[in-house]
Amino acid sequence: MSFDVPAEAYTAFMGRFSEPLAPILADLAGVTPGSTAVALDVGCGAGAMTQVLVARLGAGRVAAVDPSAPFVDATRQRVPGVDVRLGRAEDLPFGDAAFDLVLAQLVVHFLADPVRGIAEMARVTRPGGVVAAAVWDHGGAHSPLAAFWTAALELRPDAPDESGLPGVREGQLRDLFTRAGLVGCASSALTVEVRHASFEAWWEPFTLGVGPAGAYLASLDAYGRERLHDLCRARLPAGAFTTRAVAWAETGHAR
Repeated sequence: MSFDVPAEAYTAFMGRFSEPLAPILADLAGVTPGSTAVALDVGCGAGAMTQVLVARLGAGRVAAVDPSAPFVDATRQRVPGVDVRLGRAEDLPFGDAAFDLVLAQLVVHFLADPVRGIAEMARVTRPGGVVAAAVWDHGGAHSPLAAFWTAALELRPDAPDESGLPGVREGQLRDLFTRAGLVGCASSALTVEVRHASFEAWWEPFTLGVGPAGAYLASLDAYGRERLHDLCRARLPAGAFTTRAVAWAETGHAR
């Protein structure tokens, strides 16, 4: 799997889904316009959530962190004035109780140690402050990549779909938050709908090599890629269509 890709590639692949999800997760976390809260975006990617936080709180009240240097550079350009740092969720480069709100959108399932990563988010959150995370429903049938992985499994039953990653099934984020020491946890299902002009408009971002899906497609030979393309096309409508995607979300409070 790779996120060491140009920010433009990530935005084309996942930004079409993560950008409409960001304000919904911000609402869930209680990020209100004009608030004096200070917020951190963990695993900021190309800056979709960071931009929402800045719009509501102002650049001086927002920080962001990501392990990918291209994403850090892209976020710095997208939201000038934000403290954007290179770093891992499992070892956040911030002091204790530095933030009122910490958000991690589409991050937890990719962490090498998700409990440690969430515990780090709690560490940098003031007592009583909010930690919020969201992960696509890869363990069910409602992720934005469901059609791709269903076709991939039809082509090869051993395809490394994302259904075994941590947090991608209902209830798993709650377990991770609890193990990380957060209290007052609450679970939600967040839904976004994304319009695609055509099948090819939906398909082309998969060819950019982003994440597990892009890496898997790139690993196939030409015949395999063509077969997967055709299997996906057979599963999706002709002409323009809408993808409805569900993310599991959890909020909790730092001690």
